[in-house]
Amino acid sequence: MTEHRHFIHHKPFGYLCQFVCELPKKKLVGNLYNFPEGTMAIGRLDEQSEGLLLLTTDGQVSEHVRSRKIEKEYYAQLDGLITDEAVEQLKQGVEIGIREVKYQTMPCKVFRLENDPGFAPRTRKIRDDRHGPTSWVSITLTEGKYRQVRKMTAAAGFPTLRLIRIRIGNILLGDLKAGEVKEVDRFVIAAEDEFPDRGVAIEL
Repeated sequence: MTEHRHFIHHKPFGYLCQFVCELPKKKLVGNLYNFPEGTMAIGRLDEQSEGLLLLTTDGQVSEHVRSRKIEKEYYAQLDGLITDEAVEQLKQGVEIGIREVKYQTMPCKVFRLENDPGFAPRTRKIRDDRHGPTSWVSITLTEGKYRQVRKMTAAAGFPTLRLIRIRIGNILLGDLKAGEVKEVDRFVIAAEDEFPDRGVAIEL
């Protein structure tokens, strides 16, 4: 029986969630750690996005995590001070484009963060403060269309400047620093209705 291996990673800005790429100048997550052969990223983040990334050699685990039973929570820094109306609009679902086809996003959980979440500065500066104020929101989805959060906030009138995934199911990014990798014995990832307190991570 194959002994699978599992990893929790804080993906940094500017990296692709890949192990092989034909573009020579691209930075790859696979080069940040001595991952075993057959390791795959579960639920990729785009090059500009950061935060929690799970990796495994077990394809069945990957299928479970990517299902709509598992919540994924993101913190998004937005261009401008988001309004209550825009928060409600995001909660109810907005129309975005997926491969040039219109798509209505599913209802989701959204709330404004009253304080800056305090992440370390990004390797590339977001922008100069003179361009105006920014705000942070939490967005929790059970679907995962390509660049969905960015498209959603833009549709609501507040483009995303920085995007960080902080939770998958009941696994939290916590204090893992950008670029760090932690190997765990296994993933036990609960669906939404299996853990009432989203702030508590199970023992891994």
